Amino acid sequence: MSETLIRNADSILTMDEGRRELSGADLLIRDGQIAEIGQGLTTKGDIHDATGCIVTPGLVNTHHHLYQTLTRAVPGGQDALLFGWLKTLYPIWARFGPEEMFTSTQIGLAELALSGCTLSSDHLYLYLNGARLEDTIAAAAELGLRFHPTRGAMSIGESDGGLPPDSLVEAEPAILNDMIRVVDAFHDPSEGAMCRVGLAPCSPFSVSRELMRDAALLARDKGVMLHTHLAENDEDIAYSQAQFGCRPGQYAEDLGWTGADVWHAHCVKLDGTEIDLFARTGTGVAHCPCSNCRLGSGIAPVRAMRDAGVTVGLGVDGSASNDSGNMMAEARQAMLLQRVAKGADAMSAREALEIATRGGADVLNRPDCGRLMPGKRADIAIWDVTGIESAGSWDPAALLLVGPTRVKHLFVEGRQIVRDGHITTIDLPRTIETQNRLAKALAS
Repeated sequence: MSETLIRNADSILTMDEGRRELSGADLLIRDGQIAEIGQGLTTKGDIHDATGCIVTPGLVNTHHHLYQTLTRAVPGGQDALLFGWLKTLYPIWARFGPEEMFTSTQIGLAELALSGCTLSSDHLYLYLNGARLEDTIAAAAELGLRFHPTRGAMSIGESDGGLPPDSLVEAEPAILNDMIRVVDAFHDPSEGAMCRVGLAPCSPFSVSRELMRDAALLARDKGVMLHTHLAENDEDIAYSQAQFGCRPGQYAEDLGWTGADVWHAHCVKLDGTEIDLFARTGTGVAHCPCSNCRLGSGIAPVRAMRDAGVTVGLGVDGSASNDSGNMMAEARQAMLLQRVAKGADAMSAREALEIATRGGADVLNRPDCGRLMPGKRADIAIWDVTGIESAGSWDPAALLLVGPTRVKHLFVEGRQIVRDGHITTIDLPRTIETQNRLAKALAS
């Protein structure tokens, strides 16, 4: 039995059922779970003094393309809308192989960890030059983050009316067979699982109607979740109406892509009927505010979604469309955009933090994560509020107003992944060197 005591935190923001905030409190970790929260707790194990710190659940990232950390700030794609941006980057991504997938995943997850993230999904839809989903799974396991990779796919190339080049698409029978393979090999449905696999055809403009339907049937047969992009911008809506004769929400419903086992990325352009559909069916949304700003896609109607009862989490999206993977910055941007759209009282700092923690865990069907309660997983972020970011703050617990955006300590399943602002599990400087070498090779 192993124990770790986090002692004397200035505040613990539990995100429990009552959203309690406990002052001068302790938190006891035992064998990967939260054993107790209170005052005056003791242990014979390790002790971390959290004086001057705020303790929160680890943040949850519900949408990412981790391979894209190798293609940040690419010229030609910096000022393009979604479809033009994709056309710029597709030829570059076509050169990726296993080493690029592994290294970019480690860099992306390490960046997330330093911003307080303990659980991340990933949407990988390119399988070229021998790359496979397990390249990313191995990278996450070595780093130590809880990981929800999804087996994505593209099957409709330009010659068939899709957006991606024909060289990047796969045959649909091969896609479905590999989906079965990776779920059988890597998906862990148990409570406390460190790896769960989902199925994720890339988007309505890059796969067929038949693959969307077959993936949904397969996911239900295997008991795994479904993920795709939906209603991201005006081009996306126009494509759906032209190709399918309906809006994206109707298309999703017709093919079995609604329900508590489904979450869609972006949803910037959902209308009221689609919001009601998602609320009624329990369909989740991964809100990606920074990427939506970067690509000029718009402001997702998160206030309306939340008020209707839609489950909403945050996603940083790929680093080629965000250029950063900081979950605290993402949560702050989510808060600010709703205020721009709906007024200064549209979203509080605490609600945005709830979306980034408990909300994301609920989107991914992980009620064992995203909240600090006895019996839940010990995924914990500790924030030092004695620095300049919080100096003069009357309410340091309003982290998204005052900072910091970099975590001091981070625990995943009770294991310390970040200590004093540094990754403990991999040689990060060496990994950065490898990343930059690979990026230069791609650029040349």
